[in-house]
Amino acid sequence: MSKARKPDWLKIRPPSGERFTEIKQSLRERDLHTVCEEANCPNMGECWSGRDGPGTATFMLMGDRCSRGCNFCDVETGGMEPLDPDEPANVADAVADIGLDYVVLTSVDRDDLPDLGAGHFARTIREIKERDPSILVECLIPDFQGEPDLVRKIIDAGPDVIAHNVETVERLQWPVRDRRAGYEQSLSVLEQVERESDIHTKTSLMLGVGEYAHEVYRTLSDLREAGVDIVTLGQYLQPSRSHLDVSEYVHPDAFDTWQRVAEEELDFLYCASGPMVRSSYRAGELFVEAILDGEDIQRARSRARAQS
Repeated sequence: MSKARKPDWLKIRPPSGERFTEIKQSLRERDLHTVCEEANCPNMGECWSGRDGPGTATFMLMGDRCSRGCNFCDVETGGMEPLDPDEPANVADAVADIGLDYVVLTSVDRDDLPDLGAGHFARTIREIKERDPSILVECLIPDFQGEPDLVRKIIDAGPDVIAHNVETVERLQWPVRDRRAGYEQSLSVLEQVERESDIHTKTSLMLGVGEYAHEVYRTLSDLREAGVDIVTLGQYLQPSRSHLDVSEYVHPDAFDTWQRVAEEELDFLYCASGPMVRSSYRAGELFVEAILDGEDIQRARSRARAQS
């Protein structure tokens, strides 16, 4: 059990509203899953509703059960089911029906499949882009066990952003992540995307799991050296008592400091950093939209933060 009491800055209102209900209904009609719901994301109402446009949603591909058991994650482990061959088309139909302008695709890990699910992921990207090439697609991918050919399938499908999360500092990879994941393996995935394409790369760190400040700095430095463009930092929140304990509720001022370090000292294109920030975060997506539209970095940062 978490020993510290949750501070006021982490209190949120439950999502609601006509737009939220509309998206939820469209997803249920097609038997689709979102990581927004599966992970109980605190920003679901904001992202699904949007502020200046149709908004965004994060679709979770390949079912709602994962082959791995990370100690921070609320997704069920085991009991894997066959892939739904209609899912790529159903996701693309839902994107068109809802009218999203920015789509995030992620997935459970599927270590049980011959290609670990990379082909299914790639088909979904292509289905969306074939219907409307103007829709921006961000992929938050598994590590595919570090297999370059599988990562290359995602690159070749042509998304606008490829994200892969290192989740925490090197020392805490276990007990935070499943033992089949790893710091160097995750860095290798991000390095490959940077090396083999001009696709923007992105990753995310959770704070409050027992890391030290010098470890966060080293991790950010390693990520920038690997060519990562965008990083998000957020507070880890314990999904249930059976999950990893919260070590610390990090103050918003510390998140502000990490944002300045990432952008001003380490030269990331953009850093979204705050207690409620998650890897799929509307402000970060607005930044990507802006730079892909040709805006300069400083203006794109300002526009994104004005919406957060």
